[in-house]
Amino acid sequence: MIRVRQIKVGVLEDSQEVLLKKISQKLKINVSDILFYEIRKKSIDARDKENIIYVYEFNVKVKEEGKVLKKITSPDIFLWDEKEYTFPKPPEGIPLIKQPIIVGSGPAGLFCAYFLAEAGYCPRIFERGDSMEERIQSVEEFFKGGVLDPNSNVQFGEGGAGTFSDGKLNSLVKDKMGRMRKIFEIFVENGAPEEILYMHNPHIGTDLLRNVIISIRKKILSMGGEFHYRSCVTNLLISHDQITGIEVNHKELYSSNCVILAIGHSARDTFQMLHENGILMKPKNFAVGVRVEHPRSMIDTWQYGKFASTLGAAPYKLTYQTKSGRGVYSFCMCPGGFVVNASSEEEGIVVNGMSNYNRDEANSNSAIVVSISPEDLGGELFSGMEFQRQLEQAAYREGNGLIPVQLYKDFKKNQVSTGYGSFSSNTMGSAFFGNLRNVLPPFISESILEAMPEFGKKIHGFDREDTIFLGVETRTSSPVVIERDEHYMSSIKGLYPCGEGAGYAGGITTSAIDGLKVAEEIVLNS
Repeated sequence: MIRVRQIKVGVLEDSQEVLLKKISQKLKINVSDILFYEIRKKSIDARDKENIIYVYEFNVKVKEEGKVLKKITSPDIFLWDEKEYTFPKPPEGIPLIKQPIIVGSGPAGLFCAYFLAEAGYCPRIFERGDSMEERIQSVEEFFKGGVLDPNSNVQFGEGGAGTFSDGKLNSLVKDKMGRMRKIFEIFVENGAPEEILYMHNPHIGTDLLRNVIISIRKKILSMGGEFHYRSCVTNLLISHDQITGIEVNHKELYSSNCVILAIGHSARDTFQMLHENGILMKPKNFAVGVRVEHPRSMIDTWQYGKFASTLGAAPYKLTYQTKSGRGVYSFCMCPGGFVVNASSEEEGIVVNGMSNYNRDEANSNSAIVVSISPEDLGGELFSGMEFQRQLEQAAYREGNGLIPVQLYKDFKKNQVSTGYGSFSSNTMGSAFFGNLRNVLPPFISESILEAMPEFGKKIHGFDREDTIFLGVETRTSSPVVIERDEHYMSSIKGLYPCGEGAGYAGGITTSAIDGLKVAEEIVLNS
């Protein structure tokens, strides 16, 4: 197999015929000498707005491969040995662990369960929220003004918090072992678009991801796994520093000497329970801020110019360091999407972004957040968690129980907005005009105010007066780390912290990879 990089094609001439021609020219062969090709990477180069191009990378099979490679000196063409990921086999003669327990069915828990089930371990998954089908119904009812269910909502339930976001799969992980590719292949096998295997910023979309999760669950069930919904783990069973099982809903006991904690970043009561059981944890950095909305057409035109209608909804990424050295940056950018009420506690408001696969809503949004260190909050274990809760409760009060919204011009003036500008907010869950300066502490507000004009220099119009602010964005990542050793095990033998809630991942892809790594360790070292 030959890897061919840096094949560049104008966005208006992108076709199989043109790609084959470009590949043959790069390899200095005839099109008829190409036996097979597949896309391995595809990205958009939008630096020249008058000539936006796709940049491809291919695996190619050709006639007389050796002869072709001999006459090529380009660093963009080389022999490629495709390595497929292989899940490890249990050591011979060692009996399988009897039904490992997995706490949480977000991407970390689901993929840990998938690989353990495939290896014959018959895992039991305990999820505090509902199955996907029931979760969708309860969340949609909440968006329409229904009562919040603290155990099944945008944060909790099958699929995890990422289910009601954008289904973004982008990651900075260097995939030398092929784990990420394997996970993406499983997504595709269960209904995700095939393009996620090669697109530079892959996404599934919340509308498609829901069915993908259901399909993955059915696969796990078919391989011997079990799912227990409405099953909140309320205590651990520990004997002589060894996990022996769990307590569910304060009454049912389940035995196992292998428990995986894939609890997500919002399981505050579970963090408290772990601490009471002596599980070693420490505070970590996180970020809080607001969601901002702009017309999608403005963002698309800034990024893609005259090609905006061809290329669709555009992403962006912004960073800034304040004069005091504090980081301000965009997070979880959702092109053509909604801002959603992502609350999981009564009398608290949290917002997040959500997009469907087509990303065709009128507005684009992202969080603009400010970095916070444990030292900012006194360094106590749960000071970050309590800080998040205080902001969420303040947002609830400011919005009269709804999402508080404010125009940027009024945020600057520290006053309540009386209406929208030239465009309106696009939310799932009702909104209410308030003053977000009453919600955020001064150092957060001042950092955002300092950053916005700088972001306006990068994206024209980003700091327009009628930019919509919505609050409050607090669940960017877990505020704590559950400590673990080189074998992914906590201070209690047989207890494996995993994924974003444990502080070792950020987003769907890295969480899924972490779940896979934990499954590997269980097979090899238990």
